[in-house]
Amino acid sequence: MIVKVKEPLPDEWPLLRRGQTLFTYFHLAADEELTKALLETGITAIASETVRGRKGDLPCLAPMSEIAGRMSIQSGAKFLERPQGGRGVLLGGVPGVPPARVVILGGGVVGKNAAQIAAGFRADVVVLDVDADRLRYLEDVMPANVNTLFSDRHTIRQQLRLADLLIGAVLIEGARAPRLVLREDLSLMNPGAVIVDVAIDQGGCAETARPTTHSNPTYCVDGVVHYCVANMPGAVGRTSSYALCNAAAPYVRRLADRGVPAACSDDEGLAHAVSMVDGRLTSRTVAETFAMPFEPFRA
Repeated sequence: MIVKVKEPLPDEWPLLRRGQTLFTYFHLAADEELTKALLETGITAIASETVRGRKGDLPCLAPMSEIAGRMSIQSGAKFLERPQGGRGVLLGGVPGVPPARVVILGGGVVGKNAAQIAAGFRADVVVLDVDADRLRYLEDVMPANVNTLFSDRHTIRQQLRLADLLIGAVLIEGARAPRLVLREDLSLMNPGAVIVDVAIDQGGCAETARPTTHSNPTYCVDGVVHYCVANMPGAVGRTSSYALCNAAAPYVRRLADRGVPAACSDDEGLAHAVSMVDGRLTSRTVAETFAMPFEPFRA
């Protein structure tokens, strides 16, 4: 068994072989080339991001989402500064000057954590989601400077006109992120506005999003700064390592002690995360994304 944090890189693909189990964050629905390459190796692939807890949550993904959500605001605040190419806006404003407008697409774990930090900065925060129950929950737990809106195409475009900082925080478990911001929509945004697309691991919420690195984190399209680092928690590796180990270690021990079939036989949530076995694709969402043959995993 091999335990990683990120998906295997192309120069690592030839090292993989049938009989190995790889437990890591794969995000296969965003990368067809990786999916096909791993199928050819015949490995058993277990996607950390789709392990389900007993309450239907995603226990291995949650801590990384919490970190990325909180980091999205501090990164966005930095790149709103004029020397970084931004509008020159302070998130919290000052007396007599209004705060920045932070628009968050998605009210899940990333969105909730982003909203909490942005609210602490005293920004003007709006969270958009399609789940009315989730919006009610956020309305109850968030401070007064966080408002909620039901997400649709018209509302998103309306909020883009007001946004200084846009956070892409939409997750569809195991599938590609929906494209909610199109290239043409950037013309609605103010020059120097910032997009932090936390969903870039799953393909990104913005049509213009492409993965970047910590050494070269941003680029500009139509006057809008894009921050699309594909492994945001990697910048705070000490915090991330502890958080990830706390969540993943029980699953790693179970897999090591019992093997994949036995470990999955009494844990449907772990079995759900088995994405491929012996060259067969066992993730329905990935198979549907790429129109590839699907075979259910049976422990």
